[in-house]
This record gives sequence, C-alpha cells and structure tokens, in this order.
Amino acid sequence: MAAIDRGGELTIGFLPLVDACLPILAREHGFAEAEGLSLRLVRDMSWATVLDRLLYGHSHAAHLVAPLAIAATLGRGRPAQPLSVPFVLGLNGNAITLRPELANLVSAPGRLGDPRVVGMTLAAYAKQRAAQGRRLRFGVVHRYSSHNYMLRYWLAASGIRPDHDVEIVTIAPPFCADALEAGEVDGICVGEPWNSVAVERGAGQIVLATAQIWRRGVEKVLALREPVLAERRNEVEALIRALVAAGRHFVDPANWEENAAILARREYLDGSAELIRRAISDRLLLSKGSAPVHYADFMFQYREAANFPWVSQAEWLYTQMVRWEGGGFSAADARKAARVFRPDVYRSALLGSGEPLPGASSKVEGSLSGLTAVGTQQGVMTLENNSFFDGMTFDPHDLEGYLSRLP
Repeated sequence: MAAIDRGGELTIGFLPLVDACLPILAREHGFAEAEGLSLRLVRDMSWATVLDRLLYGHSHAAHLVAPLAIAATLGRGRPAQPLSVPFVLGLNGNAITLRPELANLVSAPGRLGDPRVVGMTLAAYAKQRAAQGRRLRFGVVHRYSSHNYMLRYWLAASGIRPDHDVEIVTIAPPFCADALEAGEVDGICVGEPWNSVAVERGAGQIVLATAQIWRRGVEKVLALREPVLAERRNEVEALIRALVAAGRHFVDPANWEENAAILARREYLDGSAELIRRAISDRLLLSKGSAPVHYADFMFQYREAANFPWVSQAEWLYTQMVRWEGGGFSAADARKAARVFRPDVYRSALLGSGEPLPGASSKVEGSLSGLTAVGTQQGVMTLENNSFFDGMTFDPHDLEGYLSRLP
C-alpha cells in the first residue's frame, strides 16, 4: 500500500457532490486547522475509484456511499477489507429525476409528487413497457449505494419489480445528467447538483426527493480502514470535531452564499454556485422554467444527531443488501455490518463538548411521526419525523422478521 502517513495530515477522497461539503468546509474555514489537522482533499469521478484509493492506502479516509463501506467489509464483489464509519456526512440530499415526457405522465410539473401516487402511476406504465419488451431504465450511482436501495424500496412498495419490470444500471454521479440527456436512461437517482444540472438542461424533471421515501435516510459517510482508525485515532477524533463545527456553520443561513461559492470552485464541485445554494437551502427547481420549490430537510445536516452513526442504520442497509442480492440472511454478516458504524468513536470525540449525544446507539427506524424528546448521554435532543413513505418500521432487534414482511 502507498505510504502516505504524515503527522497531522489526513488525505480524504471525495466526489463532486454537495454532500462532500463538511470536509471541504472544515478545511476552508479553518476548523480542521483549529484541531491541529491539515486536510488534503482528492477529487475523483466514481465511487469505485474513491474506494480503490481508500483500500489501497492512497487516502486515509473517504466521503463514501454508506452501503459501500458495508459491502467492502463483507467482501461483496472483492476481497474483504474491514472499514469503519465514525461519522455520517449527511442524511438524504438525493432526488429521482425522470425524462420530461415520463415525468409528465406520473407527476404534475413544477411540484414534488406524492410517492404513493407517482409510484402507482409509474407501475402501470412500467409494466406496459415491460410487456412490450421495452423496459424503463433507471440509473443509480453504484450497486452499493443508498440511491440504489432507496429507489428499489420505493419501486417495490409501489408494485414494480426491480430487475424484472424495470432495469437498473450504474452511472457515476457526474455523468448522470449526461446519460439522461442522451436518452440512455429514463430516470436517475443521484445527489445534488446533478439532478439540477439535468433540469437546467431541460433533460429531466425532479419528481421525488429521497427524503420523501425515508425521511431521515442515511446517505454519505466518512469511511476509514480499521487499521487506519486504530493508528490515527486521536486525529480521527479531531477530524470529527472539525466536521461537527463545519456542520454547524453549514446549516446557518447567513453562511449559505459563502459556502455555495466555496463548493462551486474548480477543485471541488466545479459547478454553478446558484445550483449548489439551492440544494443547501432546500430549494429545488423541479422543471425548467418553473419557480424553485422549498422542501424542508431535503438535505439534512447537523441537527437531531444527523451525523451520528446509528448502528440501526447500518443494519437496515444490510437488510437491503440481502433483499436485493439474495444468498439469504447471515447472522454473522449482520453483526459485521453493524460493527462498521462506530458510535463509540463519535462519542469519544465529542464527550465533554457542548454537542448533544444520544443515550442509545440504535433505534427503531421509521417509528417517529413528530417531535420526540429522547434520552441523551449529554445535552438535550429532540428527534422529528423519520418515517418511511409506506408506513413500515425497522426494528434492529428483528432483522429476519423485517425481511419477511417486505414485498
């Protein structure tokens, strides 16, 4: 493996997405420096390359799609290398964007649809196309991505059989708008700003935000190889504190303009500051020529322990891996998947600070429909709606029972 260790410096791989914001802002605003760290950020174009860079020791840490950290640990698709996730970089922030003619069939232009209604309408059309031998094709950013699992969850709950009624292919995020514009896919599920890029080009219309499918769905994470976490534990904890400070700065409306300009720079997202600012402020242009629509918590950061690595979220991702790959449930693999998320490291980094820490490390996902005060290790914490659109809940104490209830 490449020798990259330099005292106080951490190399972090990332993709040009708005949810890479926290490492970037920790570096640019001096939060990392205040913790005695120097961050070197390396931009890539695909999740496969980000993962390769991490596994072969060319980076210490990575901005990574959460399921890929679990897949790498379990040896799905390549030799197993255990990864650790001590910090979640954000919840949701993705959308489903369809070609305009398809979007107009299933949803009213210029506003987000109801996932049940859009799904039911799409199901009828998708089955008609499949019967004609012309299956709809959707693009997701990686086989092991939240995008893939959220899209499949919604399709299946709507009566559409993924891989049978529709086709799902992989496209690197920066090329999703290109694939939609070229007619290679009928829809994409991707993070910002790439949905908005497709809308600006007139190549697509946003019909759903993934936050409508699972209101507090886990998305990108900070991932490290287990040995690196052990060797650089103090620096990783310092990084967590810097990322928390960046998150606090990110959610303040007074900083949106400045942060959008930073993220838009060539070395980071190399894109439009206006599109990035919309995502930061939960405002989306759903169709070309329409007015931006506000959808609260489209991209969720900092509040309600958004950056806490809940073990139950890792376990939910494992159930989706089993659901869509087959091979059956393995209690041993479930335990390995759960251990990828490291709330103990997060707690250690922030204990004694002013940041609230949950009293538990796992919870029933999808069980909250309104404001709920929860027990804490320190501070005060209130959680809001975390529901799934179909009303299901996920109890991490009954993984097999949950799998048996899924359509």
